[in-house]
Amino acid sequence: MLRGARRLLPPQLRGRELALPRWARPLSSGSCTAGREEKPSSFLGTKWKDTAETVIIGGGCIGVSLAYHLAKAGMKDVILLEKSELTAGSTWHAAGLTTYFHPGINLKKIHYYSIKLYEKLEEETGQAVGFHQPGSIRIASTPTRVDEFKYQMTRAGWHPTEQYLIGPERIQELFPILNMEKVLAGLYNPGDGHIDPYSLTMALAAGARKYGALLNYPVQVTNLSPRSDGTWEVETPNGIIRTNRIVNTAGFWAREIGRMIGLHHPLIPVHHQYVVTSTIPEVKVLKTELPVLRDLEGSYYLRQERDGLLFGPYESQEKMKLQESWVTNGVPPGFGKELFESDLDRIMDHIEAAMTMVPVLKQADIINTVAGPITYSPDILPMVGPHQGVRNYWVAIGFGYGIIHAGGVGKYLSDWILGGEPPFDLIELDPNRYGKWITTQYTATKARESYGFNNIVGYPKEERFAGRPTERVSGLYEVLKSKCSMGFHAGWEQPHWFYKPGDEIGYKPSFWRTNWFEPVGREYKQVMEKVGVIDLTPFGKFIVKGNDSVKLLDHLFANVIPKMGATNISHMLTPRGQVYAELTVSHLSPGEFLLVTGSGSELHDLRWIEEEALKGGYNVEIKNITDEMGVLGIAGPFARKVLQKLTTEDLSDSAFKFLQSRHIKLSDIAATAIRISYTGELGWELYHRKEDSAALYNAIMEAGQEEGIDDFGTYALNALRLEKAFRAWGAEMNCDTNPLEAGLDYFIKLNKPADFIGKQALKQIKEKGLKRRLVYLTLETADVDPEGNESVWHNGRVVGNTTSGNYSYSTQQSLAFAYVPTELSKVGQKLEVELLGKNYSATIVEEPLVLTEQTRTRLQKKGGSVKM
Repeated sequence: MLRGARRLLPPQLRGRELALPRWARPLSSGSCTAGREEKPSSFLGTKWKDTAETVIIGGGCIGVSLAYHLAKAGMKDVILLEKSELTAGSTWHAAGLTTYFHPGINLKKIHYYSIKLYEKLEEETGQAVGFHQPGSIRIASTPTRVDEFKYQMTRAGWHPTEQYLIGPERIQELFPILNMEKVLAGLYNPGDGHIDPYSLTMALAAGARKYGALLNYPVQVTNLSPRSDGTWEVETPNGIIRTNRIVNTAGFWAREIGRMIGLHHPLIPVHHQYVVTSTIPEVKVLKTELPVLRDLEGSYYLRQERDGLLFGPYESQEKMKLQESWVTNGVPPGFGKELFESDLDRIMDHIEAAMTMVPVLKQADIINTVAGPITYSPDILPMVGPHQGVRNYWVAIGFGYGIIHAGGVGKYLSDWILGGEPPFDLIELDPNRYGKWITTQYTATKARESYGFNNIVGYPKEERFAGRPTERVSGLYEVLKSKCSMGFHAGWEQPHWFYKPGDEIGYKPSFWRTNWFEPVGREYKQVMEKVGVIDLTPFGKFIVKGNDSVKLLDHLFANVIPKMGATNISHMLTPRGQVYAELTVSHLSPGEFLLVTGSGSELHDLRWIEEEALKGGYNVEIKNITDEMGVLGIAGPFARKVLQKLTTEDLSDSAFKFLQSRHIKLSDIAATAIRISYTGELGWELYHRKEDSAALYNAIMEAGQEEGIDDFGTYALNALRLEKAFRAWGAEMNCDTNPLEAGLDYFIKLNKPADFIGKQALKQIKEKGLKRRLVYLTLETADVDPEGNESVWHNGRVVGNTTSGNYSYSTQQSLAFAYVPTELSKVGQKLEVELLGKNYSATIVEEPLVLTEQTRTRLQKKGGSVKM
């Protein structure tokens, strides 16, 4: 028996694999260890087809799940190609953890679906899956971690998942061999557990075959050739398959598949290790299986494996190991069911933490270590969906947690492929969140950070700093970087808030109001009373022009097309009538339009526009000018006075009306000026060459000295827009919402002649009536504000969720948007919003809290009262 952490393995055995778990029996050992052989169902024994509706490349659990779901949903001619054998790569050696928990929002749906599928898969397919559901407990051993659990509880309350915040006594009951000395609380999910990844994949494969899919292996894809009609030729040593679409599910070979068509998927293999012990007497005598334990401060998971324990750590970014040679030189051709050499020294800190938390480990023998490759994207989230710039090429790659994602992602992609739109919003998984600014070095640096940060506290407004800045910096970055706290937006650096003498500067995350709270109030006041300037360069910016530009945009947008020199807010809807995107549309010259979207939606929106242009055969030119154009916003009562000093153009209200756009010169710098501001105050957005940004900024700041001009950031912008009741895409509206329930009726022209996408569905939605509505809430809180995705309560039950929230600096109270049932949506309705474990009183109020500058001006002209 071994009593010290460094005696867990004798020196001569460190790095060797001794006996793998039941799903990963070795045939040999050494620097790489081969896994259990499966008798290949070679293509020679299976019907070979040279045409397909969909070709899936990669036979891990993700690819096989997609084949299962597409075939089950009725798609004919689904073909999966695997170069080696099913589960080769990362699937076969995975620890197989399954959990309902996810800190995000809609990824909870993916986890939920996966677990519900796995529960019934054996019955459906006749294939055992080895699914254990003893539950799981995340351990909080610091007060901050308890706050995090409370934060996560309100984000889970409006989902169907069972999740409980439990105390030490209940934790001890569930996990009797735990050292309770530092345990303050636990986050408990009763349905969590683990599954045999090999058996899961075989069950999905059996189901896929049952419904008509062909799983052909070993068949290597040697080349991909796009055809002019959007179809593909998939070349293999066994012949060419012509298919309507390709889905890359190739795991750590996904980069190689992407390279065949000129794409560089930002993926890198990470060495992940876990160890398995021999029988532990204290575990063997237990009458029920232990729940999976996640010690977040120790950064490891631990679960029961037969009568022993399985333990897997996430090392710090300094200690963890990447397989960088696979990125530069490619994956070794024969690598399939092999493992890396283990390195227990690298995880010794975690072993010692685990032995402190679970003391029986001190007496345990390690019978094997498993060190295998897991593919990471820069932000740890997978890339799922169609790829911009390449027709009918889809991906489901970069899964750090492939087992729990497999079922849900297979269903999600299947529904999207068959239905023509995503079944719900998962923009955080959009492969197009990564653009050409991504480099191999950035991918490696961020993967290190993401792996090392697996179990850090997940704060609101989290920022991570590795790999920054990228090449995507605005022309103002050097001017502003020392004056503010920057945020990261789709590769860009953008000021969140600005420093003044006496401020506590830097990034200080918290679940409570923190160091930016007072400075943001100062910036809010600056814009409301004087004039402020903001860097808006990260906006996605496209030019659409050509003979059919009006026709295309009329088909894409639910709003009317603005006249020459005018601008409007327009929404692209899905065929089901959901809000796919919100853009600002400006008609610059005959047939030429400037389209502007949020930074995080740039390629997400561009892909949709390009796809519709191709499908409809529209004669248009679409150009992405995001990286070429800088944008400055200027807003506040003195905005006109400041800009007028720099131009001969008449900027008066009668000459340059709200929502007008025109080309002007400011201090001899050419700009497209649009009279619009997300602040709701008098303002302009100024689009110009990025190389002119610093000169334009300096000219504006110099011209505004008399008016007391100053900077403001995106945090103040958000506070301003919420007081005006302006909706935000990704919060109040997305693919989960229709524009009518979001209160966007003003922008939706159901009577316009064009049959825009989603029009017919929206008419049906309107006819049937709405089940829920977006409402505007004020809250009585203390030192904490809503930010969105919190549970809304009424009469002791959860009835809805907030979408965004902030502090109202004008009325000095908290403010939020929320979706609630229509019967609870009237002004004056009393509700509660859960924040950090406490329900705060909330009241639905008439929107907005603060009238826009345009409305105030109009009321003043009419002699009416003005609400500030």
